[in-house]
Order: sequence, then structure tokens, then C-alpha cells
Amino acid sequence: MKKKYQNGFFIFGFVVLIIMITQLDFAQVWSGLKNAGYWFFAVLVLWIFIYMFNTASWYIIINGVCSQCEDKKPAKRAVPITWLYKLTVSGFALNYATPGGMMGGVPYRIMELAPRIGTERASSSVILFEMTHIFCHFLFWLASAIVFVFIHPLNFFLTIVIGLTIAFTGLGIWFFIAGYRKGLANRVMNLMRHIPFVKRWATPFVERHREQLDTIDTQIAALHRQNPKIFIGAILLEFSCRIFSALEIYFILLVLMPEVNFVSCVLILAFTSLFANLLFFIPLQLGGREGGFLMSTTTLGFSASAGIFIALIVRIRELVWTSIGLFLIKINKKAEQA
Repeated sequence: MKKKYQNGFFIFGFVVLIIMITQLDFAQVWSGLKNAGYWFFAVLVLWIFIYMFNTASWYIIINGVCSQCEDKKPAKRAVPITWLYKLTVSGFALNYATPGGMMGGVPYRIMELAPRIGTERASSSVILFEMTHIFCHFLFWLASAIVFVFIHPLNFFLTIVIGLTIAFTGLGIWFFIAGYRKGLANRVMNLMRHIPFVKRWATPFVERHREQLDTIDTQIAALHRQNPKIFIGAILLEFSCRIFSALEIYFILLVLMPEVNFVSCVLILAFTSLFANLLFFIPLQLGGREGGFLMSTTTLGFSASAGIFIALIVRIRELVWTSIGLFLIKINKKAEQA
């Protein structure tokens, strides 16, 4: 990637990060960290392994996309998994810092990966990785809603909410399955052509890059038909991430209640992430995640203070790992210059 683009991604993410930090109540942060104690460090270390799962999922997708095109043109350079790990972390950092969730991380990943495997294959692998990441969120939300029905009493309001959740996630799963079979690049871009403000950019982009979008969709659909094991492996890794991520909430709640149940932590994570992702247009999901934790914890019988405490520690962890991800952008740049 050109130096000016790397600097642009870094500066944008850094500015947003500083703005987010200034919104914190530092007295509350310090009090929360003291209460969390060594469990906060356990939370930070946990994400080293979660990002390993993400990296492994993307790595097998890249290998699948490249093997699909070996008869046409070999990859220009190898893709070391350690380098891909740094790219995964920095990509998620940019996702956290930008409205829309993927607006920063996706173009950054494509532009970094393209010099190694080519633009079309880089685009295909990144889009497929993001599809799998989001698809597993929908699977996780659907599975959690079904589990909730069996372990929690339902009133009229909760029945309506769970019913809407199952319908929404089922529709999302159908959309992504169709995308795997036929490709999703054109579908997404055509959808963006009807979104206010975005359509001014999306319409000319689709017209200029129609051939490339068709190629990307063809590669994704062909890979799905000819090598389904790659999809299954990537989905298993990404879904494992969702379950594994619930350990974060489990560690935090151990500070307040040693008898906490892990299944409850999974449900808290599922419903909080669903609520926060519905507010995808907010950078760092500011407010949405906090509100989600408050609603999910109280619904499952925990105190409101427990929800506030979880939200605080998770927010601090996100800021720490976002800082690490932005720092890795600079490391990647120096490594390429060396």
C-alpha cells in the first residue's frame, strides 16, 4: 500500500480514538479497573487468542481463493500468517473506529493484501471473510434466541422480541447463503445505490467496476461450489470466536458474582452485540453497546450495575486493542520500507 494511504488510515483512526478517549469519565475508568483487578488483564490476553481464530479463518479463505485461480496467475508474494495476524488486528481496529463497521477495515485490508495476491483475489478474500464474520453473527444470534426460549420464562413482550429476532436472523442467514452461492459483491453494491448519501458514490463506482465485481462474485460462487470444506472451516472458526468471546463477560462478572453461569454470559453477549450492530452507523458503537449490556443483563436477572460494569471494562478493552491495531499499521509500514 502507498505510504500516503497508510498514513491516512492511521491518522483517521487515531483522531477518532482520541475523540472516544476524551468522552470517558477517567475517575469511573480508574475505579472500574481497580475493581476488575487481574481479570482485566485476562480479558486483554483473551483477545490475543480470539484474533488468532479470526486470522485462521481468513488465512484458509485466502488459500482457497488463491488455489481457485492457480491456473490463471500465481500469487505475487506469500502471505505469512504472522503478517496476516497484524493485518487482522489493525483491520478490526479501523472497523471499530469508523461508522458502518466495515468502512475502514475492508478497504484497508484489500489495499494491504493486493500487492501480495492481486487486487481481485484480495477483494474476493476480504469480502468472503467479512461475509463469513457477519454470517456467523447471525448464526450466533439465532442460536442464542432459541436457547433463551428454553431457559428463560417468556412474557408477551419477550415473546414478540424473540420472534422478531428469529425472523430477522433467519432472513439474514438466507441472504448470506444466497450470497455464497451467487456472489455478494454486486448485491451489496446495488443495495448501496438506493441508500441516501451513499448512492452518489455507489452508482458511479458500480458502473466503473462492473467487470471486477462480476469477477469477484464468480470467484466466491465457484469456491463455494468446488471447495465447501473451506467455507465450513471458516464458519466453524468464526462461530467459535463468538462462543469464546463470551469468556470476556464471564471473567468480568466473576469479579461481582463467583457463581455466574457461562450460558448467561453467552446470551448477554448475543443480545448486546445484536442491539449494538443495529446501531452500526455509530463509531465504536458508542452508547449502543452500553445500552445493550444494560438491557441484556437486567432481562437475564442481573443488576443494572453489573451491566454498567461490563460495558465499562469492555469499552476500555476495545480502546486498548484499537490503539494496538493502529500501532500495528505503523509497524506494517516500517516493515515494508525495510
